[in-house]
Amino acid sequence: MELLDHLALGFHAAFTLQNLVYAFVGCLLGTLIGVLPGIGPVPTIAMLLPVTYALPPVAALIMLAGIYYGSQYGGSTTAILVNLPGESSSVVTVIDGHQMAKRGRAGAALATAGLGSFFAGSVATLVLAAFAPPLTELAFKFGPAEYFSLMVLGLIGAVVLASGSLLKAICMILLGLLLGLVGTDVNSGVARFSFDIPELTDGISFIAIAMGVFGYGEIIANLSKPDEERQIYTAEVHGLWPTREDFKNIVPAALRGTALGCCLGILPGGGSLLSAFASYTLEKKLRRKPGEVAFGQGNIRGVAGPESANNAGAQTSFIPLLTLGIPGNPVMALMVGAMTIHNIQPGPQVMTSNPELFWGLIASMWIGNLMLVVLNLPLIGIWIKFLSIPYRWLFPAIVLFCAVGVYSTNNNTFDVWMVGLFGIVGYAFHKLGCEPAPLLLGLILGPMMEENLRRALLLSRGSWNVLVTRPISAGLLIAAALLLVIVLMPAVKSKREEAFVEEG
Repeated sequence: MELLDHLALGFHAAFTLQNLVYAFVGCLLGTLIGVLPGIGPVPTIAMLLPVTYALPPVAALIMLAGIYYGSQYGGSTTAILVNLPGESSSVVTVIDGHQMAKRGRAGAALATAGLGSFFAGSVATLVLAAFAPPLTELAFKFGPAEYFSLMVLGLIGAVVLASGSLLKAICMILLGLLLGLVGTDVNSGVARFSFDIPELTDGISFIAIAMGVFGYGEIIANLSKPDEERQIYTAEVHGLWPTREDFKNIVPAALRGTALGCCLGILPGGGSLLSAFASYTLEKKLRRKPGEVAFGQGNIRGVAGPESANNAGAQTSFIPLLTLGIPGNPVMALMVGAMTIHNIQPGPQVMTSNPELFWGLIASMWIGNLMLVVLNLPLIGIWIKFLSIPYRWLFPAIVLFCAVGVYSTNNNTFDVWMVGLFGIVGYAFHKLGCEPAPLLLGLILGPMMEENLRRALLLSRGSWNVLVTRPISAGLLIAAALLLVIVLMPAVKSKREEAFVEEG
């Protein structure tokens, strides 16, 4: 009954005309940036952060959340139609989704992505509403030692489920942790690794790195290809609805993807990208029915599972943010910034001190998911028109948007130069086959890990035993160690590598 009372409060807050308008604006922008390659939720939310100063806190967060989960929907459209993931979590959808489009089944693939996303989003919102309060109670038992151990588990989870080489994933996380050390020392207030550059005393801008590595890095990689490979072409989509036989495959795959996404989204470092990879790996491992299309050649389960997983992961990633105050991914880090702008301290006290914000945000996700289905299924033709823009016009616009976005956060041209520098670094990562997502997670969690470790050591008078004598902290570290041992076992390691190696 208490849950129903809380949801009634949330829907009362979300069902105002102002909040409905901002939910729609967020969903529309999210879908648009998901469809357009090279523009992601991180630079878009970064550009819109200054706009949220003038908005009420509930409306601001509803709009930013809509952009985030809306981009998960939009990213699948380009992945299926033109073999180009509009969003990083749609990388897996490309494998079978585009093959379905080549077979003339683009409509069925797009409808599967939309319906799977809607179902997963609705279930994940229910999980968020049901499990956020108990997790908040648990959050009060967390001290500095527990926070440190939880972040260690999150980083190791990111390594285990990152695509490609384990060694590269570990190196990227370590690089992120090292970049996080640049700035002012938490305890002494002394600048470190700033090389006497005043702008680096506050640390390297997270937004500059994110835009450079993902946005500019991708643009440089595209410009390095021959002109004909960059031209985007879309064939006309005929038919929209999957067959009855398709639905028999879609439903169990969507259920499995939703369950995986809900679990992995809660972990700091989990989120939509890792959920999608894990779901695709699971679907490949399951036995195919007689006559079912092979994976990598247009199997509809390869669209339904990952699309459900990435949407469930996107929405349950709000749980660590709202209950523990820990941003599980780059977008959640920007949401922390938006909350700070409005003098709201992320963490367990949000539910008690700002119940309208907490439950209003959760209720708005149901409304947003419904809006996204209405937007995505009938308006597919309009998104295809955007993709007919030649790349020579599209990439200067992306460069400009990113530069304006990063400049507007600090009104500082140094950050614009940093974006350019990290664009070259991002291109180097692309050529080396390094996945940049673990670097960003290391960068976000690194300073927080250091701060909590030093605080725990101060409270325990320098004794490292505090990490293993407190039960929750010890349990989290044991789980992290077991995860690492299991993935390094030769049999598991070879199977993991085989699962992530995809044939066009």
